Amino acid sequence: MPDTPTPPRPDEDPEDADRSARDGGTPQDPLSQLFSALGGAAPGGPPGALGGLGGLGGLPGGLGGLGGPGGVDPAQLFEQLQKDPQAMAQVMAAVQQLMATSGDGPVNWQLAHDVARQGALAEPDPAPSSSEEREVAEALRLADLWLDPVTDLPSASAAGRAWSRAEWVEATLPTWKRLAEPVASSVADAVASAMAEQIPEEARGMVAGANTMMRSIGGTVFGAQLGQAVGGLSREVVSATDVGIPLVAGSTTALLPGGVAAFADGLGVPAGEVRLFLAAREAAHARLFAGVPWLRGHLLGTVESYARGITLDMSRIEEAVRGLDPSDPSALQGALASGMFEPEKTPAQQAALERLETALALVEGWVDHVVDAATRSTLPSAAALREAVRRRRAVGGPAEHVMAGLVGLELRPRRLREASRLWEAVEASRGTDGRDAVWAHPDLLPTAADLDDPDGFAARRRDAEAADADVDAALEALLRGEERRGTNDDDGDGEAQ
Repeated sequence: MPDTPTPPRPDEDPEDADRSARDGGTPQDPLSQLFSALGGAAPGGPPGALGGLGGLGGLPGGLGGLGGPGGVDPAQLFEQLQKDPQAMAQVMAAVQQLMATSGDGPVNWQLAHDVARQGALAEPDPAPSSSEEREVAEALRLADLWLDPVTDLPSASAAGRAWSRAEWVEATLPTWKRLAEPVASSVADAVASAMAEQIPEEARGMVAGANTMMRSIGGTVFGAQLGQAVGGLSREVVSATDVGIPLVAGSTTALLPGGVAAFADGLGVPAGEVRLFLAAREAAHARLFAGVPWLRGHLLGTVESYARGITLDMSRIEEAVRGLDPSDPSALQGALASGMFEPEKTPAQQAALERLETALALVEGWVDHVVDAATRSTLPSAAALREAVRRRRAVGGPAEHVMAGLVGLELRPRRLREASRLWEAVEASRGTDGRDAVWAHPDLLPTAADLDDPDGFAARRRDAEAADADVDAALEALLRGEERRGTNDDDGDGEAQ
């Protein structure tokens, strides 16, 4: 998969961003933009659009002289602030006013949205043409028909859509928000607490409100990085369900023509076959999530359960914060990117992670098995495409790894092959209806231990059902015996009278 390019700045043309990267330049990071904005240059707007610190030129210490065409020089700013408590107070007020635009949550979601859109547009992202829309709709319709003989789950009955990368961002960002917010909240609190510990006792009154400001800055940086990861993913995915979790509510089915073309590049397989194979995977995912109503909530709930329980190594954070240079706005962003705030995995977290990895593997394994059954006799290159998808899902792309660092999870199935083999064994033992009946309730799902022995799962399930049937028969016989004794007792009482 291609490396994830750096998203352009809000005020930068995508081509200029690409040119800057090629020339060895470094696009301005979100905190640098923040400090530029403090000097009056709003991202995406003319100088002075935010007001910034332009009105502080008359302050003692001469802050007005710190600005220039590029805004405030952070090093000079901090040097002046250390000398002037009044300037510090006014700068804090200006910063807090600026950061108020990030909202009450732990993530600046407007920034995340904007950066994700910019990431999607880092390469040309035209709206799908009318011919592409027809090709996608026809591929999804035909693939859905192929699935009818191989699964009892009904069609999702959703019209197929062709999406641009930007449309994928808009459709999936609400779910990313749901998944990332608990982690972001913990990180923002940890950063603010660690920063506060570094402020000398005698200076804490002077920087009242700094905790809120640092939390907001952390939310801004996290939002920018999350947006960058989502934008990067938009350049890697091929469909609405490609990430493995149901990012879009409802029964929407969609392919991204640009992503499909990128996946097909170099495979040596006709583009039409690639489109049909990926359409079959998308339609299978849609059937599963529509036909098993509890599954989407189960997967997302497992992620949320993991996120709510994360703990952070505060000593590690405090040590790293002590090494941060406050005059370097990119320091905090670099710390986040390097995994400084990687959550500790408690036993409860490990259990939640295992449940999620198993559930993801079962979903992807079922789709892999069902699509193979549906396409092996209809697409000449089905086997090659199946292996290409398996390898792609196992490795993951650059943006997927960035996302894993942010939310603490790798949202990809580690055990796809074992899960596919398990569904194959269940079908061989119990038929298609018996295989799909396993999705009737989360308690019936195979466990990680079952994935260790896919062939044995069907036999164990069969033995367990036989034992349950024996218990049911014994209970029924017992109840019938009680009923007969009750009837005889009633008859005896009547004769005695």
